[in-house]
Amino acid sequence: MAIVLEPALIKEVAGSNALVLDSPHSGTAYPDDFGFACDYATLRRAEDTHVEKLYDFAPALGAAWVEALFPRSYLDANRNTTELDVSLLDGPWPDAIASDAALLAKVRLGKGLIWRSTDEGVPLYARQLSVAEVQSRIARCWQPYHAAVKSAIDAAHARHGFSMHINCHSMPAVSSRYGTDFPGLVHADFVVGNRDETSSSAALGQFICSQLRALGFDVAYNHPYKGVELVRRYSDPGAQRHSVQIEINRRLYMDEGTLQMHAGFAPLKASLHSLVQTLAQLDPRAL
Repeated sequence: MAIVLEPALIKEVAGSNALVLDSPHSGTAYPDDFGFACDYATLRRAEDTHVEKLYDFAPALGAAWVEALFPRSYLDANRNTTELDVSLLDGPWPDAIASDAALLAKVRLGKGLIWRSTDEGVPLYARQLSVAEVQSRIARCWQPYHAAVKSAIDAAHARHGFSMHINCHSMPAVSSRYGTDFPGLVHADFVVGNRDETSSSAALGQFICSQLRALGFDVAYNHPYKGVELVRRYSDPGAQRHSVQIEINRRLYMDEGTLQMHAGFAPLKASLHSLVQTLAQLDPRAL
């Protein structure tokens, strides 16, 4: 399937240092062919709202930036293309489907590559999707997004002999019923994930945790979020390709009901600026 890049669906900014930041879930450009049937306000709660604004300083610090402008509920770029709920389709899927239990866990919750339902269990569609339209979403969104992230990481590594990829997310204050396998869990201020120290060095993961704690935040490490496809696919710590997922508790910066930023936004952004600036000057081989 050919990669078709639509500039309106992805934002890319080249970097000059070893840092690459990406935000796969903050998009708000809802495509005309989405065809969802649920309430729009409910659907918008699926977004990692305002994450792109929290990190908009990153290019000025020399970091590469990749951002999905399409919404995660339309297509989740942080899932493998095999994580597909075939019950959504009007015909047989011609490509591979995941059989691994870990990959199927999110599909079971309705949060595969194409969402079946919201975190509250509300169905997105009152119809089945055609195989062709799902293939189109992959070609127009997933493939170019992954190509952009890979290209940015490759360029950073080529420049410096190492790369540090930060996969940027936000999370609700309390895990919803269909959000994770831990419904009702009260989240820390931050969750730092590196797939149990396999997508980055242990030293880098722990360094990021220590920096955030020094800034006054409560930080969890690899629970309940370890990092998913984007940190898995493009990491190789042994080759100095480090990928870390950072989840921010939305209560720190926004009203989760209205989606409006509150007074905590500016100080949180200042703390993130401090963290990214520190990472921009870091050589993870020295940790």
